[in-house]
Amino acid sequence: MPIYLSILVVVVIFLAMAIKILREYERGVIFRLGRVLGRPKGPGLIILIPIIDRMVRVSLRTVVLEVRTTGDSRLSCPWLRSGIPFFRGRPRRLRGN
Repeated sequence: MPIYLSILVVVVIFLAMAIKILREYERGVIFRLGRVLGRPKGPGLIILIPIIDRMVRVSLRTVVLEVRTTGDSRLSCPWLRSGIPFFRGRPRRLRGN
């Protein structure tokens, strides 16, 4: 009986490591032995091969930053200028990677 219990525990741990769920605004870039595996996956249920596959989550959400409007009075007519910041963020890593 203890052998069946230990096999069951190993199978449950294997499945917990193999199944990942991505939200609607996320994509998963899968690396198999260090190389990118095709196109980004998601959203939904993603099945990985534990130890061989590694997944990095990438968020597709737009980040809005408030930028103060600045004035310039050095010219003959004062004017206001504002800007839109663009930046490239680092992907959020999975826990344990």
